[in-house]
Amino acid sequence: MITGLDHVVALVRDIGAAKAAYQTLLGRAPAWQNSGEGADRVLFTLENMTIELMAPSGFTATADRMRALLDDHEGVLASLCFRVADMGKMHRRLDRVALKPDPVAEVESSDDASGAVLHWKRTRAATELTRGVRIFFLELAEERPKSVATDAAPVDGLDHVVITTEDSDRAAALYGARLGLDLALDRSHHDWGQLMFFRCGDLIVEVVRRPVAGGDLQHDRLWGLSWRVADIDATRARLIAAGLDVSEVRNGRKPGTRIMTVRSGTCGIQTVLLERSPKPVE
Repeated sequence: MITGLDHVVALVRDIGAAKAAYQTLLGRAPAWQNSGEGADRVLFTLENMTIELMAPSGFTATADRMRALLDDHEGVLASLCFRVADMGKMHRRLDRVALKPDPVAEVESSDDASGAVLHWKRTRAATELTRGVRIFFLELAEERPKSVATDAAPVDGLDHVVITTEDSDRAAALYGARLGLDLALDRSHHDWGQLMFFRCGDLIVEVVRRPVAGGDLQHDRLWGLSWRVADIDATRARLIAAGLDVSEVRNGRKPGTRIMTVRSGTCGIQTVLLERSPKPVE
């Protein structure tokens, strides 16, 4: 019933600084901006998902809760929102698999710049039952406008979102059996632990278990984002010219991929860029 990852929410301390940072990182302009209900929001919509930057505004209960989640961090990944085709069916499934969904809400949002309006239906699974990761489900009535490229070698989309866990069996049961995502890979290695790939549209929800002494067996954590680019060398050159601290390009764990780490300009969010080799022509 899940058709893809609709968006990832990143809480940030300063919405203006975060907007500028992500326009530089992605090489794209914001597609949607608005304020209200204790938050300022800037959305960048790529070919396969949206990243929503959200900063606390004012002194409402919502804003105070966001500040508490941010703590001393510049930014943190706060939630996942999956796209669904039929909210009624999704809500019934969530109820059947005991994820205690909220009642379905009808939501409207307008863009401060253009005045355009979007409508959607939304629900949320109980966070205590999704291992501490806030997970929403959304059925959009209209498609969001896309973020236009503002520089050379922009980011094209998200390749995978990374979740860390200390209990891979329970995490696999959540994302596979209960949410219905397809488990495409389950691999273990003594150097980096256990790696599971769940297909979600044309991107991957990656669940990683890196055993840590005293780790939290009950709660998983949204850890980082891996963005997809067409030419990683050109994107690296663009980011270096913009003053960002980036690693050398190296081969990824998956054959046919090249990756690099972005160490600054991400609001403190763990960030990797990835290039896939073209598939051979048959």
